[in-house]
Amino acid sequence: MELSMDFQPVYQHHDLLIELGRVEMAMEYLEERSENERQALRPRLVSRMSRLRDELERLAV
Repeated sequence: MELSMDFQPVYQHHDLLIELGRVEMAMEYLEERSENERQALRPRLVSRMSRLRDELERLAV
């Protein structure tokens, strides 16, 4: 009897959750950065967070 399971969706979901946590932590540490760094980093982090959430939502369907 062969047991074949596809863990790819589980791994992908887990990896996305970890990356989302990293982005959230980076957002929290923005206040410790200079104003110039905050202005440069915040839009990129917000965009990344949005893409990660979209991908998580897509996996849930």
